[in-house]
Amino acid sequence: MFNKRKRRKLPRIHTLIGAQTRIVGDVEFGGGGLHLDGRINGNVTGDPELSATLVVSEQGCIDGSVKVANVILNGVVTGDIEVAKRVELGPKARVLGSVSYETIETAVGAQINGQLIHRTPAGPVDAPAPGVAGGRAAGGDPQGR
Repeated sequence: MFNKRKRRKLPRIHTLIGAQTRIVGDVEFGGGGLHLDGRINGNVTGDPELSATLVVSEQGCIDGSVKVANVILNGVVTGDIEVAKRVELGPKARVLGSVSYETIETAVGAQINGQLIHRTPAGPVDAPAPGVAGGRAAGGDPQGR
């Protein structure tokens, strides 16, 4: 009768970077999660084997690349994002770089200014589809005329 949505379990957060905090330099974290409300000027790396999750709130901003197992983004990342498992982009998410992912969920309003690169569960990254980036323009002649 009622359509019940399966509720997804939120990651356990071990580290919180507050809104008034700015970190200059790279950040590495282990298992569990990192929640960012502040700003990081550097690369962010989480241990993919420990299913590390990065959560970036609306106020959060990263100027650098991100390499983690899972990411939940509602803030801004200026750099490439490489995710081993799942990317969740909220309505205020802004990515200025490419996103490499196995599974992606994108809310209405999220913006990506770069390539979307799908990873197979086995690991290698698929090449971008023609017309997506670096290929022919969408709607163009496949012979390049």
